[in-house]
Amino acid sequence: MEIVGQDAPTAVAEEEAPRTLPGRAIDNLRTGNLGILPIVIGLAIIVVFFSFKATNFFTADNFNNIIIQLAGTCMLAFGVVFVLLLGEIDLSIGYLGGLAAVAVAELQLPGSNHDFPFGLIAPVNGILAIVIAVGIAGALGAVQGTIVAKVGVPSFVVTLAGFLIFSGIILHLLEVRGTIVIEDKWINDTAYYYFSHAGGWIVAAIVSGLYAAFAVAHVVGQRRAGLAVRDPYLLVAKVIGLAIACFGVVAICNHADVPTGLPLAGVLVVIFLVLLTYLAKRTMFGRHVYAVGGNAEAARRAGINVARIRILVFVISGAMAGVGGIILAANVNSVDLNVGGGTLLLNAIAAAVIGGVSLFGGRGEVRGALLGSLVIVTVSNGLNTAGYSAGVIYVITGIILLLAVVLDTVARRLQVRAGR
Repeated sequence: MEIVGQDAPTAVAEEEAPRTLPGRAIDNLRTGNLGILPIVIGLAIIVVFFSFKATNFFTADNFNNIIIQLAGTCMLAFGVVFVLLLGEIDLSIGYLGGLAAVAVAELQLPGSNHDFPFGLIAPVNGILAIVIAVGIAGALGAVQGTIVAKVGVPSFVVTLAGFLIFSGIILHLLEVRGTIVIEDKWINDTAYYYFSHAGGWIVAAIVSGLYAAFAVAHVVGQRRAGLAVRDPYLLVAKVIGLAIACFGVVAICNHADVPTGLPLAGVLVVIFLVLLTYLAKRTMFGRHVYAVGGNAEAARRAGINVARIRILVFVISGAMAGVGGIILAANVNSVDLNVGGGTLLLNAIAAAVIGGVSLFGGRGEVRGALLGSLVIVTVSNGLNTAGYSAGVIYVITGIILLLAVVLDTVARRLQVRAGR
């Protein structure tokens, strides 16, 4: 219907006016764009449930335990996010992380071991050992990515072969020697260093201040570009909310008895979360990852080097597996024949999927891996604290994973129906 007279500007203004926050929320629910809302609500319900069910669950000591238990798996999940964004899979990350742990354990020994490929350069400083081990994991990830991208072998097959190869290497290296004790302080500190009370407050202030500074920079950038600042009150609420969360976490950690203080492992998780989120959301590489995951052929026609993106994604997955494997080894101060095995692989992939990263590619965020890891670790910790068996933990984790995949599938159908 044609709009004439004085009503025309008003009608046009109403059509072009930005939707309110509640309106956008309703629209997102209708079209399946759920974001992290389901996982946040689910995590809150889990915490409340175990607070009443398990006597020692809601304590400062257990809070620190959850952070330590979370760190290693979360690092692997961070890397898996990038692989899943391409619609690929990496089944080798558990034993690849285990191989990095064996490397760092060997390199820190006060003497060389000729049975180990890099034993001739041992011993080395703990930090250098970590860098070398992560580099090895990243290089092996690059090899797998090259086979996927250049040869065209499905990632499931390539990484399944990697799973077997890396586990075989670990068995070969450790079946005679058994356990290698990690003695280097720098390596063990990745899991067992705790900031002083004052140091924890300083870390909280730095994180809160940096986030506030980035928020202000975003607003200034929007203004200079002549754009309206979208939901300024929501932005302020996010800054305040993050500050409350940071100082709240430090306050809880400082109230723990043994050990007391903010764990370095938690700070490392935040650092990698920020760096990888920036890589995924604010760089050309990140935009290309989402583009390839959404439609590889369209991305190729748009001039994106799809093979290079695939290779780099597997490098990231391998390197993060190395970081996670080292933290997990430091958590027990040693490596043995079981390093990288157990449920580590399944937990890392499940964490990313539970956190909202789509198995179909092209949708998800790095922060989802953190939230998914929190769910898995909190459920496991809570059930253990309440005295449930390992079988029950596996069943509950499997149910949560299935619900997450079902939710992802339903959301994807709603998005297709809405034309998104």
